[in-house]
Amino acid sequence: MAPQMQRPTGAFVGASWAAMLVGALVYLVGLWNGSMELNEKGYYFTILMYGLFSAVSLQKSVRDRLEGIPVTGIYYGLCWLSLGIAVVLLTVGLWNATLSPSEKGFYAMSFLLSLFGAVAVQKNIRDLALFKDEPQPQEAGQNGA
Repeated sequence: MAPQMQRPTGAFVGASWAAMLVGALVYLVGLWNGSMELNEKGYYFTILMYGLFSAVSLQKSVRDRLEGIPVTGIYYGLCWLSLGIAVVLLTVGLWNATLSPSEKGFYAMSFLLSLFGAVAVQKNIRDLALFKDEPQPQEAGQNGA
């Protein structure tokens, strides 16, 4: 039995974009205001960009497989590996950082929020592309006039 696709609601689309943007922007503001060396800031910035890209790529490859679009096993595995590497690199970096525990938690949570948001945004973009030619459902309480 094939899964039935539904158009994502405007609220979910907005919440997804908000999660990704808030997570990434807060993470970046923390880096900007952080009292660490520039090379350390670059490390954390690169991990964020790598994590976002790998999360979106993984979501796309999972969705492609679900829809019967061919995805090679090596690419699918590399997507999982890349996301795992990004999370491990952040974990190792924060574990060894001379930051306070609250700062470490701040970076970890904003990183994970941005990854979640990126996956949800990618899912919504893909879902909305399926429905782009269909008319929008009418609001409750409106008549067809």
